[in-house]
Amino acid sequence: MLRIRRAVRVRTPLHRSSNPPTRRQATLFSKQSLRRVLHVMRPTLSALLFVGLGNGIAHAQGTMDFSGAQTLMGTFKTFAMYAGAVICLGSLIFAGIRMMTGRFEDSIPGLFGALFGAGVLGWGAGWIGSLTGQSM
Repeated sequence: MLRIRRAVRVRTPLHRSSNPPTRRQATLFSKQSLRRVLHVMRPTLSALLFVGLGNGIAHAQGTMDFSGAQTLMGTFKTFAMYAGAVICLGSLIFAGIRMMTGRFEDSIPGLFGALFGAGVLGWGAGWIGSLTGQSM
């Protein structure tokens, strides 16, 4: 007949560890855990390496030329001036035709359109010019 033995569990006091501190440190800093840490930290370490190498190169650069950006903003300013003028003139013509036919209440939206066009013409172009320090 086959006999089955029961495992006897030995209880240790709570303050006493089954793993002594030296054994815990040995398992904590094993080669496998060190490889795992290096594997996880590899992207961060390589990024820091490139930042450290590129830092000297970044300080050696000269000034940047923003003449292309100022040209582009000048184009936007010119467009705002022309668009404001077209909106203002078109709205005034619309309001004038409505007033000549005697429908004054229908001309009010045209007058507000003229005010809007004047705002685009004045404030819009001024705001765009102030972004690049251009004089009006």
